[in-house]
Amino acid sequence: HNGPVLCLAISGNGEHCYSGGLDGKIHCWTVPNSNIDPYDLFEPDVLTATLQGHTDSVWGLAELQSQQKLLSCAADGTVKLWAPHSKMPLLNTFTSAQDGIPSSVDFVRDEGNRIVAAYNSSHCIIFDTETAKPLVRLDSGVNNKQINRVVCHPTLSLTITAHEDRHIRFWDNNTGKMVHSMVAHLDAVTSLAVDPNGLYLLSGSHDCSIRLWHLDNKTCVQEITAHRKKFDESILDVAFHPTRSYV
Repeated sequence: HNGPVLCLAISGNGEHCYSGGLDGKIHCWTVPNSNIDPYDLFEPDVLTATLQGHTDSVWGLAELQSQQKLLSCAADGTVKLWAPHSKMPLLNTFTSAQDGIPSSVDFVRDEGNRIVAAYNSSHCIIFDTETAKPLVRLDSGVNNKQINRVVCHPTLSLTITAHEDRHIRFWDNNTGKMVHSMVAHLDAVTSLAVDPNGLYLLSGSHDCSIRLWHLDNKTCVQEITAHRKKFDESILDVAFHPTRSYV
């Protein structure tokens, strides 16, 4: 990239990696064999494609392995849906003029033709991927508290958002109603992940802690303070291993 890399997504099968940058480009990479020598020369053929369409920094990416599709959101105010390995990769563009800039995106995992985009106005929109029309609005009633991350539950009609005002909020995808809201950290919540079985939620924050939540009763079952003691640095992203009990 010509400038900082702002986001990454790895395909569900681990074969492809996607990166978005300050240069507005999305690069598609073939993940090299794990036996490769890291000091080997750069192989140009690991870069399989470059997706061009955004005119400003790409902030967020999400991947749907079952359909081989990729979502991106950027500072140009648009969300784009891609089929990264096809000849005409751009499938659709989504905007919400009243909400401004999208800050995070995800696929609605239990409905193959829906996506959700979070905006810096603190609202989320669920869009139809084929018509690009908004279907449901998730309205927090809190203005100007940016959503830093949105994730969808793998099996339930549930969207979860991480907010600048220290809250994590839970939404019903069908009604758009907020079903739960909680102060989750001592500072802005920056990142979220749901484990592949849909039992646990992982959150990271500017307060330098990682918290593990039981999704059934929304209680914190573990706090990991590994980043706090020495460096006092914010957590910017969290993830679950797809098959093993690692974070």
